Amino acid sequence: MSFISKWAGLLGLLAVLVVGDQIRINRPGHKFRLTVEVTTPDGIKTGSGVLAVVPDRNYNRGGRTTTRGEAVFVDLGQAGAKGKNLVALLAHRQDAKLDFDDINYVALRAYGAARGNRVSFNDIHRQTGVVPVQGDLVPVLVSFGDPKDPKTARLVARDHAEAVLGEGYAIRGITVEVVPNGFWPVDFGGALGEPVTRGIDAKLPWLAARGDPAATALQAAGLPAGGEAREAFARK
Repeated sequence: MSFISKWAGLLGLLAVLVVGDQIRINRPGHKFRLTVEVTTPDGIKTGSGVLAVVPDRNYNRGGRTTTRGEAVFVDLGQAGAKGKNLVALLAHRQDAKLDFDDINYVALRAYGAARGNRVSFNDIHRQTGVVPVQGDLVPVLVSFGDPKDPKTARLVARDHAEAVLGEGYAIRGITVEVVPNGFWPVDFGGALGEPVTRGIDAKLPWLAARGDPAATALQAAGLPAGGEAREAFARK
């Protein structure tokens, strides 16, 4: 074997090891489908999205478990009003602040509550069935009078949705279901596994605008808006 061939082989092996380690670091620990059902005068409307939870396996995320995915947008139809909708954000309310980390543990805690016992982070991917998301596990809910305008955001109380959405509207239920991780990073659907849901930019087009329109939306809904505002709507 020549000197050049020997080093080419070593570099190839190193590349394989680096790629393999990156897959190990960034592969989701589990994925779950978050589903929101709303009772409307025209029947039940549903929206859902698949989120991926990635535990910290290295220093490159600053010691944080992270979530990939987007807020769940529920199209409620016209029903006599333009663009009725409900959006379940990737954030929870904690007193006067927004918590952007609790979404990482929604499935974990929901299954624990449904099973009546603690579910470990390492075992969550083995859970089956659909379980309810209730109480403090329910993420912040907002609605946009005009989905194209972040300034029209309004906070929706989970027990009094009709106050914003109108008579005949109510939150019927919010659920989670663990779905297969698949063969990340080629989890494109089908046998390869459930991909993370994308496409909220098409429903809330202002998210792609310059500045910080996500902060504008949160402020319009009476919510605190800091540097993490966009994470309430979408995360890579």
